[in-house]
Amino acid sequence: MLLDLRKIGTPLERYEKVYAPEAFGSGPADAGNDVDFRVAAPVTLAFDIVKDKETFRLAGSVRTTLGLTCSRCLEPFTLPVDASFDLMYQPHAENKGEGELEIEEDDLTTAFYEHDEIDLGQLMREQFYLSLPMKPLCRADCKGLCPSCGTNWNSATCECRREWEDPRFKALKELRIKNSELRIKN
Repeated sequence: MLLDLRKIGTPLERYEKVYAPEAFGSGPADAGNDVDFRVAAPVTLAFDIVKDKETFRLAGSVRTTLGLTCSRCLEPFTLPVDASFDLMYQPHAENKGEGELEIEEDDLTTAFYEHDEIDLGQLMREQFYLSLPMKPLCRADCKGLCPSCGTNWNSATCECRREWEDPRFKALKELRIKNSELRIKN
């Protein structure tokens, strides 16, 4: 999934391609993948390439569907992704040791390429990661799992006791019981 920059001859070109889900691996079991998602549908990548000497601007979008696991009930669900990007690619240069520098707005949208190639697979994976919710939920009102028996409360109920007592307040509860016992005796 490499874009050969030597083939870009005009100042403005269009790139469109559809990638099979298998091209992205199957998830965390693959080397290098540490996020629990899988690409569940073909990935459509489309962008304009603006060439300015050795600098390339890629502006477009990536569309697909990701398969995720709900963080409350652990059931699989899908998340549609339609991510736009506008990135500037410059040739990779060696760090000259300029010390600490403040990050500017342009630094957040600048990436680097080597050997006259841009790794489109990395670009798409970055957009997938940026599209992931902080807490993936199959639906907004997901009830989750019973902490005692593991029943999925979205599809069933259980007879487990749902009262939870904070162990940090155990000493206060014992004091309250002793205090009420003293009142009864007096």
